[in-house]
Amino acid sequence: MIERIQNSKILLLYIIPFVLGAISVLSFEPFNLFFVNFITIATLFLILSFVNKKSRSTYRRRKNYLSNFFKIGYFFGLGFFLFGTYWITHSLTFDPSLKIFIPIALVGIPAFLSLFYGFGIMVIGPFLTNNFSSILIFSSSLSLIDFIKGKILTGFPWNSWAYSLSWFTEFIQITNFVGFYAFNLIVITFYCASALIFFKSYKYKNILIIFNVLIIFCFYIFGSYIINKNDNYIKGQKNFITFKVVSPNFDIQMNSVQKNIENNLKKIIRYSEPVSDKKTFFIWPESITSGAYYSDLLKYKNIIKENFSDKHFIILGTNTRSEDKRFIYNSFIVINNNFKIIYRYNKNKLVPFGEFLPFEDLLQSFGLKKITHGYGSFSKGKFTKNFEYSGMNILPLICYEIIFPELTQRSSASTNFIINISEDGWFGKSIGPYQHFSKSIFRSVENNSYIIRSANKGVSAFINNKGKVLKRLEPYEAGMIELEVPVLSQNLKNKNDLIFLILLFTYTITFLIFKKKNER
Repeated sequence: MIERIQNSKILLLYIIPFVLGAISVLSFEPFNLFFVNFITIATLFLILSFVNKKSRSTYRRRKNYLSNFFKIGYFFGLGFFLFGTYWITHSLTFDPSLKIFIPIALVGIPAFLSLFYGFGIMVIGPFLTNNFSSILIFSSSLSLIDFIKGKILTGFPWNSWAYSLSWFTEFIQITNFVGFYAFNLIVITFYCASALIFFKSYKYKNILIIFNVLIIFCFYIFGSYIINKNDNYIKGQKNFITFKVVSPNFDIQMNSVQKNIENNLKKIIRYSEPVSDKKTFFIWPESITSGAYYSDLLKYKNIIKENFSDKHFIILGTNTRSEDKRFIYNSFIVINNNFKIIYRYNKNKLVPFGEFLPFEDLLQSFGLKKITHGYGSFSKGKFTKNFEYSGMNILPLICYEIIFPELTQRSSASTNFIINISEDGWFGKSIGPYQHFSKSIFRSVENNSYIIRSANKGVSAFINNKGKVLKRLEPYEAGMIELEVPVLSQNLKNKNDLIFLILLFTYTITFLIFKKKNER
């Protein structure tokens, strides 16, 4: 059976890599079967090393030598992205004129993203053999793919391999010290190291297996210590702020009317349950009324004033205009009970085709438009200072900005909270909202900050500074959760990707040293 597989190019280059990529999706939310990556990533490595060994005699002098590695990487990526990002196409169902693009998006987006795996694996494929140094360079390649994919063309750092451990809070504490991408490299290395079991004549095999197990155990012990220490620290805190997170379960309305706005406001106020004499911050989601400007909401400020006191502040998402009305922004605003804006943040990381149309004039001539309704493309906001009030410091993030580690790196040492407001109704009843939420857990650990998240039709939650989910509302669950959150003053926050680059360099040098040694 094994020999038959080894002799079949169709199985080795296309089918098996595709299946491995598809199965890997099960390691992420909402399945959380992280252990499958010990099989899928290790098997991918073993296939590549086998093809390389076979190619030395079969394909070395032929054009398709490198193309074999590209095909393996590409079809692995195709299976991974096809099953892992299919939910993107649900956003095209709200506008009848866009439904024609669903098949194109369903296949086209994974087909494009798979190129990263295709070219990345093509580069390192010829160097892979059954030894630990090859595992290092293979892991470096996969982590570099994630890094580049997260940066280039506005970036799409979705489902990097580290996210498969989002619920193992003990293991992810190290990200606060080394950063997300460095941790991602370490995680890939552990997954791939399981391939050592199948090495036949490698004399260091048993030692390396034991070493990897010990490292994993040390990560767990270290994480447990950090979490217990933090729990004791929080118990001694005296300064708390009351937050109420509301998830209204509103349907996305492509054409807002005044009646919708009023009804939505009254509904979300009922869920908020304001207590007049209690100082409270209310967190409403990104879009309480789709397509409405702040100026549209002003008409109903009396409703706000009747239900909220001067001890109340509301954080919500809405659309705003620049002073000259030339630019439209997707904004995070803080208002008082008079509906006056006391803080505004304009979204910096816009969704391509969702919130803006790249090469707008050209693509509009072909009948394309952005997915979100109304206006033209949103304008990119500038970085602004955090919202500061009464001793607390809040870093604002809108929707999918939470998936970018570099955006939370803007947090200062004094940042207490990260507030993420989102509209997850675009994803439908899919795995998308769960995957989106899992990114928040890592952002909390990286930045040693509480995350407070309100997501319409997504997961709304309180997450403490060590990634523990304290309270949550499930997707499509309407309601409110309340928590008194401590104002922490700890300042240990990861700030950049330098450690990842150092680790990547170390892996590469180690590989080159052992490669040269083996060639002697």
